[in-house]
Amino acid sequence: MKIILKNAQRLIQNNELETCDLLINEEKIQKIAPSIEEQADQVIDCKGKLVLPGFIDVHIHLREPGGEHKETIKTGTEAAARGGFTTVCSMPNTNPVPDHVEEVEKLLQKIKEDAVVRVLPYAAITKGLQGEERTNITELSKTNIFAFTDDGVGIQTAGQMLEAMKEAAANGKAIVAHCEDNSILYGGVVHQGNVSDRLGLPGILSACESVQIARDVLLAEEANCHYHVCHVSTKESVRVIRDAKRAGIHVTAEVSPHHLLLTEDDIVDDDADFKMNPPLRSRADREALLEGLLDGTIDFVATDHAPHAQVEKALGIVKAPFGIVGLETAFPLLYTHLVLTKKMTLQQLVDVFTIKPAETFQLPYGVLAEGEIADITLVDLEKEMNIDKHTFYSKGKNTPFHGWNVSGIPVLTIAAGKVAYRDDDHE
Repeated sequence: MKIILKNAQRLIQNNELETCDLLINEEKIQKIAPSIEEQADQVIDCKGKLVLPGFIDVHIHLREPGGEHKETIKTGTEAAARGGFTTVCSMPNTNPVPDHVEEVEKLLQKIKEDAVVRVLPYAAITKGLQGEERTNITELSKTNIFAFTDDGVGIQTAGQMLEAMKEAAANGKAIVAHCEDNSILYGGVVHQGNVSDRLGLPGILSACESVQIARDVLLAEEANCHYHVCHVSTKESVRVIRDAKRAGIHVTAEVSPHHLLLTEDDIVDDDADFKMNPPLRSRADREALLEGLLDGTIDFVATDHAPHAQVEKALGIVKAPFGIVGLETAFPLLYTHLVLTKKMTLQQLVDVFTIKPAETFQLPYGVLAEGEIADITLVDLEKEMNIDKHTFYSKGKNTPFHGWNVSGIPVLTIAAGKVAYRDDDHE
């Protein structure tokens, strides 16, 4: 199938824009030129819209199998497409867990049947995510899995993590870590600070995250392993990662939109839509995260899209599960609150959604060029939207951003040459 995108705006050097046409033939971008006059199955006028590489999110939860009341592969990837994402990496905290080859193959088949964008699934580091018996990383590496993680729980013993890192490194795979030391967790549900004191809630220490990162970067150096830190949230964590990079250790990291935009002070009452793990931290932490993203200490943005049923989130901060959704709001939120406020450039924002995650994990995506995979996101920078959780494609409505006004809206998503999402207003 041939698709021509006409009159699109693309970013060139110094954040300048140029008008171009793109010819998509099957799965590839065949041609980019000032004007393309060819026969095509579909011609889409993109006048005034910004054409970008498809967004990449290496940290999402699709919940299937076992949690289909929260999300499915179909609804989650539809939400991803609406948010401009063409590649997503799904976490293994499902039931059953993808902790052996047979379960991974079943998952890959379901993805092939139901996903509207590319899904690269993780496999677990330990069986059942229990932190006890390690999975067969070597055998699992022979399947089409993305990397290894026990996301949602930290690996509690150094020996377990070191052996996992050694085996992953031997197979050319990364270890991706949710960092949380259970011995100093103390049942916390929000950041240990202003909000925990004000609402009388058990707090989560910043050190709960940072001490495990400090341990792990040294283990990664010992194992010569690519070690990637999930959803960094504290200034101490940023400092440890910065020092590790300076020491030449192969450590990379991500930050989530909510940690760049919100702090503990945004929690005004018992609202579990503000409950996530790691929790919203202090203003100083937020500032350190943005600084780390801009100076390259933190490599890119990942949403940690974590849908839950409304009845579960209605239980209040103490009892409700951790997590918020993010796929459908990530780019507009950061464009509105970081680019339009001149805290970062448009090119910097695009890079942390595209080329940076691709380069970090050596993925052949995130580039808008002739001969490359036709993963394309069209964004209307002028279009404004009031975030309405009731209109989400995701089953999850658990967002703290309901009612926020944003601009920079994805209006067309093409994944591997096929239209995966098209805004009703974009004709």
